Amino acid sequence: MGRPRNIILLVADSLRYDSVHGDVRAGGSGLPFTTAHATRFTQARSGGCWTLPATASLFTGLMPHEHGADSQSRGMRTDVPTLAEAMREQGFRTHQITANVATTEIFGLDRGYDEVHRIWNHVSSQHKKIHEALVLIGKPRLRKKILSADFVSGKLSEDLEASKVWLQDTVGDVFDAARQRLETNEKDGKQSFLFLNLMETHFPYHVGPTFETTADTLIGKMREIVSLFHLVNQTWLTQDNQPIRDDMMKLLRQRQRLAWERLAPQVDAFIQEMHAQGNLVVFGSDHGDNFGEQGWVYHFSNVTDAGNHVPLYWIDPADDTPRVIDTPVSTRDVYHGLLTAVGDQRAAFSPVTEPERSFPIMQSCWYNNQGKTLEKYRYNQICLLEGGTRWMRRRNEWFSAPPATNGTEIAFTRLPPGFDPLEEGVIVPERRGYLRSVLEDFGDFSARVEA
Repeated sequence: MGRPRNIILLVADSLRYDSVHGDVRAGGSGLPFTTAHATRFTQARSGGCWTLPATASLFTGLMPHEHGADSQSRGMRTDVPTLAEAMREQGFRTHQITANVATTEIFGLDRGYDEVHRIWNHVSSQHKKIHEALVLIGKPRLRKKILSADFVSGKLSEDLEASKVWLQDTVGDVFDAARQRLETNEKDGKQSFLFLNLMETHFPYHVGPTFETTADTLIGKMREIVSLFHLVNQTWLTQDNQPIRDDMMKLLRQRQRLAWERLAPQVDAFIQEMHAQGNLVVFGSDHGDNFGEQGWVYHFSNVTDAGNHVPLYWIDPADDTPRVIDTPVSTRDVYHGLLTAVGDQRAAFSPVTEPERSFPIMQSCWYNNQGKTLEKYRYNQICLLEGGTRWMRRRNEWFSAPPATNGTEIAFTRLPPGFDPLEEGVIVPERRGYLRSVLEDFGDFSARVEA
């Protein structure tokens, strides 16, 4: 197969697998063209459960404890090569067009990009005063900046400016910026590598072009807003009771499905446009989101299928026969797949042609919520998907659970003391040594960052 004309890595932030594939009312995935021309992975898992670790894994092919970008270590190691750096070495102009501040220089994820186009700096706020008030009320970290010199002098923080994408659509702006860079580079005789991040399926889930509630009554709308507040601030980590009631949890989950229904036609049309130009497009999600599964809320600190099972499509103009791969894979291997596509010798394998070589390993570090996270939530976790079972290790104990089915997740069961899936014949023997090493390294990493 020949080298693709351009490469687009397109991510819908926080998008759950079942938001795309599990809603019958939406008529399937909502991606008719993409489905008819793509290799679709039904068992893809992200390496991390929120944007920083999951995106860093896409950019490096490494697990979070290897690249170091997580809720405790906070920044990606500077000595690991990145996808953008590799693409630039291959002669591509590299552009990141993002609606999420976490993918930028703040955590070192800008490395290798010729340009980082922060979409919030290029769109006007639709409801500026409401936007500022809601964001400041919703995020304690930003409330603390009210009395800062920058705020008093009239300079909005980057965080506040970036949060415009929470309250209004920017997908059209992202796609327009992508088209402009492709056109400019084409005129210059250069190939393009584009990473695009869309925030419409991220909190607070865009059910309209600007922020809207979905409850029918005034009281319901107020409860919805309060529930969104508790969701994004993860107040459950600091108290013993769950402040979001079950009916509101279902409503929040439905918000993401509605957001995807709105976004899907635009994504499908953009993929069709890129495909017609001879470009390779990889579309998926960086991670999923939790709405009460396994007792978790929001997408930090967990290794659930809600937070790690993600949609993934590979649309290659050189081979666009529709295909479904049910073999479990890790999205971190998108890195190797794209290097394979451009003939980079550092590629280990492509999950498109050798999915059996991929190994879903999910990791999470506990989130220190304003210094108040309860002791019972202060643990790191690692989870393996092997033999049709998820094997999870936490605080030196093993747990197991089947993969989620149709959006329904079964709780992890604690395994008997001394039971080790690596030694009980449930792990493929050839992988035992590798997994032992991973578990040891993850334990060392956890001890180091917690210290």
